[in-house]
Amino acid sequence: MAVTIEDLYRSYGTLADAKDNLSQHKDAYQVILDGVKGGAKEKRLAAQFIPKFFSNFPELADAAINAQLDLCEDEDVSIRRQAIKELPRFATGENILRVADILTQLLQTDDTAEFNQVNAALISIFKIDAKGTLGGLFSQILQGEDIVRERAIKFLSGKLKTLSEEVMTKEVEDYVFAETKKVLEDVTGEEFVLLMRVVSGLRVLQTVNGRQQLVELVVEQAFLEQALNPADPDTVDRLLQCTRQALPLFSKNVHSTRFVTYFCEHVLPNLSALTSPVAELDIQLEVLKLLAEMSPFCGDMDKLEANLNMLFTKLLEYMPLPPEEVENGENPANEEPKLQFSYVECLLFGFHQLGKKLPDFLIDKVDAERLKDFKIRLQYFARGLQVYIRQLRVALQGKTGDALKTDENKIKVVALKITNNINVLIKDLFHNPPSFKSTVTLSWKPVQKAEAVAPKRPSGEEMGSGGSTKKQISPQHRRDARQIYNPPSEQRGGFRGGRGRGFGARGNRSRGRIY
Repeated sequence: MAVTIEDLYRSYGTLADAKDNLSQHKDAYQVILDGVKGGAKEKRLAAQFIPKFFSNFPELADAAINAQLDLCEDEDVSIRRQAIKELPRFATGENILRVADILTQLLQTDDTAEFNQVNAALISIFKIDAKGTLGGLFSQILQGEDIVRERAIKFLSGKLKTLSEEVMTKEVEDYVFAETKKVLEDVTGEEFVLLMRVVSGLRVLQTVNGRQQLVELVVEQAFLEQALNPADPDTVDRLLQCTRQALPLFSKNVHSTRFVTYFCEHVLPNLSALTSPVAELDIQLEVLKLLAEMSPFCGDMDKLEANLNMLFTKLLEYMPLPPEEVENGENPANEEPKLQFSYVECLLFGFHQLGKKLPDFLIDKVDAERLKDFKIRLQYFARGLQVYIRQLRVALQGKTGDALKTDENKIKVVALKITNNINVLIKDLFHNPPSFKSTVTLSWKPVQKAEAVAPKRPSGEEMGSGGSTKKQISPQHRRDARQIYNPPSEQRGGFRGGRGRGFGARGNRSRGRIY
């Protein structure tokens, strides 16, 4: 016989009046559990009554949790929400892991209000037992369906940082780090980025030793012990993603040496053969930017001379020789070589940073003929650079405030930063002997407020004239809110496809009942 509303209220009254003798009224609690088999009204009451007396009947704990779980999967969304809202009341003792596991599975809902209810319930049990809650979350991340895994990772990425130190103790954070390392054994690119966000925010890792551990984690994912296959877009994308994650971790105490070495030994020699993971991405410029950003944090390098030589070789490739002239001194093709300022900024900066470690490189390590060729290219590039700098200064002269905020002028401001940077670095190389003492801020780094005005006219120390006017500047996407000046093809891209195309391959799982 089906349980009625009257039966539920009668059983509730019996239990409420029993006070210290609740355990003697097991039959009344069973009636409430049977309410989940009734109609909508009975189910709503059962969803409220079951958790109220749950702790008084430990022998019926499994039956009670299963009954509540049935309500969490009901066809009526209002019943599901009520049942989910009450789930944290079951999170006591050994039940915390199971409740966390259930709530994690419930993240797969497509109903926004229900999804928010699940999130709120998870946060609630976090405050009861953070480590137990994490056990349920990581269990589903490691073994659950793809949609559950995806949403559980996003939950950790977005919510852990909002929890207090009282909840996220050192023991809890150590557990997060240990479990995350297990998950990272098989992840997609998107998952890798989210999980790195999780561990990078842990307070326990905000030390030099902690940052070094994070770098080691990224190194394992980057496969730096393997040769690069430039024709494989997924391999290239893996390297890009890992390098981007490692960049914020580098400092004077946490070195980028292994990444810089890998770029010099494996990436630069294959620069022109790299296959971009995203069609619109200028992959060559992208890797040069990453190399430039890492280079100031490079420590002692085993093959410094060889790596400097590779940078020097690539620099020569992007600094053209002057065009040949006929007897009347004119260019027969009537055009100048293209000056690729963005590429040269990156290569010059990287060469400058590593050159500090071997300042006699251009004096003792480069043969006379090659050095002569370099000086010719350098002088020609410097002349073209000055022409372009003057054009930009004239275009920006007198412009302030809103006038500098137009897309066209923003591009010119960034272009002027690029060319000024190159100018400073080239002047260092014109010293005899070459100097590596000047400092510049890479053009795509955040613009300081003091720089957001029309730059001053060139000083008398700046170099001569001549060169090309054919360099084009185009609007760009932003990189982590930093202004960039690049060819129109550049934009950021993530891993392509789902699991099996990123860092690892995971089989798809069909949706089943929540346990």
